[in-house]
Formats: sequence, structure tokens, C-alpha cells
Amino acid sequence: MAKPVKIMETVLRDGHQSLCATRMHLSDMLPQLAALDQVGYKALEAWGGATFDTCLRFLDEDPWERLDTLKSKLKTPIQMLLRGQNLLGYNHYSNDVVEKFVQKASQHGIGVFRIFDALNDVRNLKVAINAALNCPEKPEVQGCLVYTISPVHTNDTFVKLAKELQEMGCHSICIKDMSGLLKPYVAEDLVKKLKSELDIPVELHTHCTSGFGHATYLKAVEAGVDIIDCALAPFSSDTSQPCTETMIRMLEGTEHDTGIDVQQLTPISKHFLEVKKRLIKEFNLKGYFDINPNVLDFQIPGGMLSNLANQLKEAGMEDKYQDLLDEMPRVRKDIGYPPLVTPSSQIVGTMATFNVMSGERYKMVPNEFKDLARGKFGRTPVPVDHDFLTKTLHIAEEDIIEDCSIEDAKAETFDQFKAELIGKGFLNPTDEDVLSYALFPQVAEEFFKKHYQSITAYRR
Repeated sequence: MAKPVKIMETVLRDGHQSLCATRMHLSDMLPQLAALDQVGYKALEAWGGATFDTCLRFLDEDPWERLDTLKSKLKTPIQMLLRGQNLLGYNHYSNDVVEKFVQKASQHGIGVFRIFDALNDVRNLKVAINAALNCPEKPEVQGCLVYTISPVHTNDTFVKLAKELQEMGCHSICIKDMSGLLKPYVAEDLVKKLKSELDIPVELHTHCTSGFGHATYLKAVEAGVDIIDCALAPFSSDTSQPCTETMIRMLEGTEHDTGIDVQQLTPISKHFLEVKKRLIKEFNLKGYFDINPNVLDFQIPGGMLSNLANQLKEAGMEDKYQDLLDEMPRVRKDIGYPPLVTPSSQIVGTMATFNVMSGERYKMVPNEFKDLARGKFGRTPVPVDHDFLTKTLHIAEEDIIEDCSIEDAKAETFDQFKAELIGKGFLNPTDEDVLSYALFPQVAEEFFKKHYQSITAYRR
């Protein structure tokens, strides 16, 4: 039975996040939105991830206004990446902030919510999933398996997680392989097992960091995967997704033919090639990241590698880069084998950097690392050794957390963030502005100061 494969296009989000530090302007997207809308994509990923922060911090754009503009130009569903109880920030937020954010994102045009938790702890997904399921606009709600390799992660454990997500009401499942760790034949086995146990579509997201990307997609397609995530050629491969045009041509004339006319992508890709060249020059970006098969050992997502290297360079310790890559797996083991994705990747990466730079393991321990270890972010795949918590990290017994939702309940509420913002002189904030402030207080405050006519007169 013929089974065409659908493609979710990432050029408007993860493509430029992976290769150009999320620096694409809305003005870079606008000329090609009509053409992208005609391609026949399953969805266009264009919001979430690092885009929200980057819009405010570097691009002088309001992320909500960007989403409004995208929605006004597109009929193809707009997809976003959401970090469960973390939303788009780096902390857990109170339930009412999570619910309000999801409601507003749906109202502004998000048609697909891709929701994940860095620890694959479903307790951190429930509020966001339920909020999205209850949106009047009826968006698609997609739950994620954050893929990783460790002694405790197996295809069977991922299938168990997927079944939990289906029972929670998710409309589809995504295998989220943020570091390109998924081997082709392992992907084939995982997809077959998921398709035999689930009643909902399965999507696969990978990166080419290890070099596996296109081969992994081919084996997954043959195993019955429903959707694959791809990026147009200029923003594909290396630490980004497999190439859209390549996958379309690879499947042409087979039972999995995407039905997309690859020729219509040529002018779109030409446009984005020029965008990429300009972004590299404008922001002084490296613009390329080499494939590194050793990512299977250190597992750092591509976008983080350059940041860690820069930290060492600034400290005059460039020669310690390999030591850092060697230290990452050791720190990850100490803290219970979390998948390395935002925010756990940054937390583990920073700890490994401190260990290497100080020359003594756990001499300097950031609070975020202690929070991850003691359970503030949720349940790690393997319980963290008690002596490591109390003797090495010096965490008090009463600070070890069994139920992460207790911490969520302590977080600032939406009304508290609103009162705080008004107290700073911003007298008429919209719900969207309060949410921007809740996620990135200092960055949002600077953005508001720049865009208000005066500190007491609201700009809209």
C-alpha cells in the first residue's frame, strides 16, 4: 500500500537556529512566504525554540507581532517548539503562566504545538499538553520523545513513553533527535515498534551532526514513519536537518513519493542562500559546522558546541576543548543520564566547562546544576547518587525534591509578573507583554523601554 511521506519544513526556525544562531529577520522570510505556502508542506516550523529570545534580544522584533505577520501570510499550519513547563525560558513556570502562554500562542496562529521535556518527565508536559488540547482553535498537539543514548535508554523505553503521550491526548508523536544520535537501523526498529503500538502519526526530527541524517530518514521512511523534518538546502545538513530537496528526490517515483514539485523550491532556496550569506556577514557568524561522528560520545547539540568553544577561547584555554568533550559524558553520568537538550544541555555543558577550567571536578558548582541534580527540573532517567548530592554538591537533605510540581506551585504567577511590570512603570501591558517579561525579564524590559513612547505611555 502506497504511503506518501509528508515533510515539515524548518528553514524558518530550526534551520537558521542550527546554522546561523537564530538570526533570521522577519524581513528575510516575507518575500518567500507565499511560495512556501504553495509547496504542500505538512507544516512550517517558524516559532518557539530560540526565536522568541532572539527576536527581543538581537533582532529588535516583537515575537508576537512576528507570529501575527506569519499567520496573516500563511495557510500552511505554523508549528512551534515548546519546552513543556519551561515554555521558552530556562526555568519552570507556574501553571497559570504556562496555560496563558499556550492560549495566546494558539490565538496568534500556532497550528502545531510540539511539546517536549528535557528529562522526558511526563509530569512536566501535562499542563502544556492539556492547555493546547483545550484551545478553541483546535491546534495539533504533538508530544515528543527526546532521543538519547545511555545504558538506560532503549527503543522499548521510548515506546512506553510514546504510549503515555498518546494516552494524554497527543494527536501525534515526534522522535526528537536534537544531536543526530539516531542510527539508521535503530531508527528503523524504533519506528516499526512505534507504528505497531500507536494509533497516531509518528514524525521524525534529526540533525546531521553525526552524518547519519539522510540515511536515518530513509530507513525510517521504509519503516513507516509519517512525517520527516527537513530544511531547504542553504540551511540544511551539518548541524541542521537533512536537506528538503535531497529527500524529495530520494523518494521520487517510490511508494513514499512526497508529491512535492522539487523545481518550485529552487527560487526559494536561492533566496535563502543569499539570506544565509548576509547573516553570516552581519552577525560575524562562523556559518558552517563540521560533521563530528564523535557526537555519539559527547552528545552536545550542534548549536552548543561553538558556544562552549568560545567560553574556553575567552578564558585562554582553547587547548582544553577535547578535555571538555571528554568531561561531558562523565558529568552526564553523574547527574543521571539526562538527554542533552535545552535546558539540560546548557546546564551539563557549563558544569563540564567549569570542571575543565578549574582543574578540579565540582570545585565550582552553578546553582542550575544543583537544581537539576536535586530534582527541581523533574526526574532524571537514573536517580542521582545520594552521596554525590550531599557530599560532592553539598545539597541539604531537605532540598532534595521528589515532586517537581511542588516547585512549579512556588513559581511566580501571571498576576505577579503583571504587577511587577506595572511597578516598573509600564502601565498598560497586554497579556503578551507580560508573558514576554515572564520569560525574559531583563531582555523584555530593555525592549519595552526602547519601544514605548515614554515609560508611562503604552506604545500600541
